[in-house]
Amino acid sequence: MADLRVMKLAKALVNYALPVRKGDWFVINGTDLAAPLIREVYREAVAVGANVDVRVALEGLDEIFFKHASDEQLAYIGPVTQLTAEKANATLNIMSAHNLKSLSGIDPARQALAGRARAGLSRLFMQRDAAGDLRWCITLYPTNASAQEAGMSLAMYEEFVYGAMLLDADDPVAAWQAQARAQQRLADALTTMRELRILGEGTDLRLNVAGRTWINGDGTKNFPDGEVFSAPVEDSVNGVITYTYPAIFGGREVDGVRLTFAGGRAVKAEARQGEAFLNQMLDMDAGARVLGEIGIGTNNGIQQFTKNMLFDEKIGGTLHLALGAAYAQCGGKNESSLHWDMLIDLRRSGEVQADGHTVMKDGRWLV
Repeated sequence: MADLRVMKLAKALVNYALPVRKGDWFVINGTDLAAPLIREVYREAVAVGANVDVRVALEGLDEIFFKHASDEQLAYIGPVTQLTAEKANATLNIMSAHNLKSLSGIDPARQALAGRARAGLSRLFMQRDAAGDLRWCITLYPTNASAQEAGMSLAMYEEFVYGAMLLDADDPVAAWQAQARAQQRLADALTTMRELRILGEGTDLRLNVAGRTWINGDGTKNFPDGEVFSAPVEDSVNGVITYTYPAIFGGREVDGVRLTFAGGRAVKAEARQGEAFLNQMLDMDAGARVLGEIGIGTNNGIQQFTKNMLFDEKIGGTLHLALGAAYAQCGGKNESSLHWDMLIDLRRSGEVQADGHTVMKDGRWLV
């Protein structure tokens, strides 16, 4: 018999997070480790009348590709990939890694080449999302790899994951609807603000959000969720930010990231570890050194850093400021094949000011 928590997760994904509709072309992506969740999501989606495609990735394929593909192969976009990006009504990506470090030995230049080649897919995704033409969700099925990365046993990690998803509630959908109402009050307050100043250890950063829309991350794009986010005015970012936790991208950790911004661009990028990789990714294209997102974590059920931004960026009392592509529905204009979330924790000694007034102190919002 399937784990009842997995069954509840599948119901929440199909009926709330996406939701899947009769007649949809619905694409599910995951690894073979996620088979229990894929099976239950498939069951729920067929029941509502969707046309479902399942694409299961096997361990080691990405590593083989990046090690042995020619430059032409790295840049190739297949017709199935292109058609899915253009026509799928709903997509679900299930994070379910065998090995989170499988690409750590890959030449970053090869990853950057593949990333640049997919810039058109990124633009199309952003456009379809903003137009309401695509429903998408990212979730996670707990595996030993992700549990080890978080420093937990698999059983402990399952409890953490399903708790963060509010699956312990009798009615998880009602619990997410209540979370959404609380977050909307914060989003409404932020909409009235113009200039934000972020202060913390090694951080004094100013950015303008006037005229930008704040989006309520209520479990309908990420599951779990728990954030409100927007896009800074592209040329308004000035100052310095020191990120609290390692920034993780493509299986690599970059620790002690410190960025200096002038006129909206990261003119200096430093790190205690992984600085060369950091700068290679930021030189991927013209938009990679521009902040595309500012996000505020509001999920107080997530308290510890787990090296997975699906969870970490939702930690209550933290901010994430992502380099690269902006979400068009926020009003953001920056385009890039990069979108790299990095996290600053303001719970111990941090402050956010809006138009000269303190609106957040030591991780607690005062609005």
